[in-house]
Amino acid sequence: MYKLVLIRHGESVWNQENRFTGWQDVDLSEKGRAEALKGGRALKERGFVFEICYTSVLKRAIKTLHLALEELDQLWLPVHKDWRLNERHYGALQGLNKAETAARHGEDQVKIWRRSYDVPPPPMDAKDPRHPSHDPRYKDVNPALLPNQESLKDTVARFLPLWNDTIAPMVKSGKKVLIVAHGNSLRALMQHLENMSPEEIMGVNMPTGIPMLYELDKDLKVIKKEFIGDPDEVRAAIEAVANQGKAK
Repeated sequence: MYKLVLIRHGESVWNQENRFTGWQDVDLSEKGRAEALKGGRALKERGFVFEICYTSVLKRAIKTLHLALEELDQLWLPVHKDWRLNERHYGALQGLNKAETAARHGEDQVKIWRRSYDVPPPPMDAKDPRHPSHDPRYKDVNPALLPNQESLKDTVARFLPLWNDTIAPMVKSGKKVLIVAHGNSLRALMQHLENMSPEEIMGVNMPTGIPMLYELDKDLKVIKKEFIGDPDEVRAAIEAVANQGKAK
């Protein structure tokens, strides 16, 4: 049996402001830093010891990982940063308030943009200075692979090669792996591991900062999954994520 732990980054400043964030490199809020530390403490209390870590190239995930590792006293662990673990690219929606967008376009449309499987948001103009082609952290990535919008299906397509070629072999080798990433890149992995349909994954919400443990068999099929935290806090956090796209 293999164990794999996933953590969605702690609350970011734009999570706090209820904005579409995507690939925008915003920092953790004070609450987000506290969530990351609390997640690390919860893992330490359960005796988790890791051997290798994976995260995105966005600071909210990187800092969450470092804060959790600090609590675990495992800051020495090797950390691999990969753009394919980035959040889904929300295109022209990035920076917009979710509730205001729902009031303008309707909650149903925002739910489709946020949670549908294969409907992308409106695209970001390639000339927009926020477009990833203008960001030095992606200078070694094939420009044809850099998105200006993504559906969850697109996120799955860019993430799965990283999982299949790099991370899954590490898990199968017996390495104790920790992944700290984003709501949608983690949902892409959850869909794959749990063999969820597009309709099923549409209803899944990943709370910030709360570790999720998967126990997997030799074929990386799910035996068990659980959040490492207080069940009432987990339920409240999941509900809060689900309500972000509703008009006030």
